Amino acid sequence: MQIHFTAAPPADIRLHAQVVNQGASLAALDAALAEGAAAARFAGRAGQVFDGFVGSGAGLRWIALAGAGEPGAAERRLNCERAGAALTAKYLVSGEAAMVLDLGQAALSATDAAAVLLGLRLRGWRHDKYRTRLAADKRPSLTTVHVINAPAGTEAEWEREAALARGVEFTRMLVTEPANIIYPASFVAACEEAFSGTGVSITVLGEAEMEKLGMGALLGVGKGSERESKLLAIRWDGAAAEDKPTVFVGKGVTFDTGGISLKPPPGMEDMKWDMGGAGAVAGAMLALAGRKAKANVIGVMGLVENMPDGKAQRPGDIVTTMSGQTVEVLNTDAEGRLVLCDALHWAQEQFNPVRIIDLATLTGAMIISLGNEYGGLFANDDTLAAQLTAAGQASGDKLWRMPLGPNYDKLIDSPVADIKNVGPREAGSITAAQFLQRFVKDGTPWAHLDIAGMVWAAKPGHTWDKGATGYGVRLLDQFVRDVVEG
Repeated sequence: MQIHFTAAPPADIRLHAQVVNQGASLAALDAALAEGAAAARFAGRAGQVFDGFVGSGAGLRWIALAGAGEPGAAERRLNCERAGAALTAKYLVSGEAAMVLDLGQAALSATDAAAVLLGLRLRGWRHDKYRTRLAADKRPSLTTVHVINAPAGTEAEWEREAALARGVEFTRMLVTEPANIIYPASFVAACEEAFSGTGVSITVLGEAEMEKLGMGALLGVGKGSERESKLLAIRWDGAAAEDKPTVFVGKGVTFDTGGISLKPPPGMEDMKWDMGGAGAVAGAMLALAGRKAKANVIGVMGLVENMPDGKAQRPGDIVTTMSGQTVEVLNTDAEGRLVLCDALHWAQEQFNPVRIIDLATLTGAMIISLGNEYGGLFANDDTLAAQLTAAGQASGDKLWRMPLGPNYDKLIDSPVADIKNVGPREAGSITAAQFLQRFVKDGTPWAHLDIAGMVWAAKPGHTWDKGATGYGVRLLDQFVRDVVEG
């Protein structure tokens, strides 16, 4: 969706929208429109929309009001996003190609105004490239928004938010594409294309390089696939060279059959988004590079396809990780932690980060615990946990902290190797985090985000349609804004 700031929008645009505060007077509106809004109980609550027509003939105007909630609300920024997103949700397939959006009626700050535009754009993302018979009245028509009466500084704020929007959209694309389109090599290729000209440096390791480094856990997951596994690192240096980098690590299982421990067929098609952690890292890096973040950040993504085959690893196999620790693989469907453990160790060895955060659609147990409302947060550092929780609250990508502890650690001790890749049924998300913690060096602040319930939505949300949400991009970008850039 194209967003233009202007003082004089084209005169032939019929659809005009205003953002209004909760409880604001509507006396300045056309009398019939104001009466209709009152009759419909429009009060300006966050995300509430009312519309009607005024005039006739060539002078007919379609007027929409979008509520931004109370001006002093703690979640003002998110409420402003809801106002913009609600407009897109209602008018995206309205048949109107353009809309005039008046931001001068709600006493918005530049940050709030940019949030309205962010919500408006994010809610408009769809992936219709394979829908060849989409009915005309179901096709998106709204492509352009002309913004008037924007508060001073909004354009600069929007430039930063537009970079964030591009990152979220890139993640949604990666997560939505089927596994015959996005697999390890094509994931890398998509990133190389998206990051062209942004100033990042990209490193790609193939199986031969990973074999030399001893990444037996990551490589074991991909043994049953004809697709070569990859390790991808994207580096953005936006701060002083002496500043140690923050590292994000993402699980990128581009399709997960479960391997020899085969998943049941119903729902297996969803496993195209088992690379949602890597997708979030890629999108966050695109956002940071796009807005020229004043931070040194590296995104590392372990990319594999988990398939059953005569060469696939078996339950009971023992693999040696890059760290030298050995793992008894009891269940080949607990593969994400095998990918992450080698990626985590390599990232620490290679970049000596000041902190490390991994994201993964790791366990179904996390969905049982938190549903689709929060991502699970595990951390070895209270300060880092608090910073991530705050970033989640501010961005809308919410997190809930879960426990770690030595008693849980005992559940994954193996009688024949250093560690086994699954524990008992109870505390499944916690034992997965305990597994990863064994590969984090002492003294390195680390957080593990289990986002299994968040990267894909069965129904529309405030700023997304059904499908890929882009969860994690905004969280990581907000964390960098608040903590790394300071």
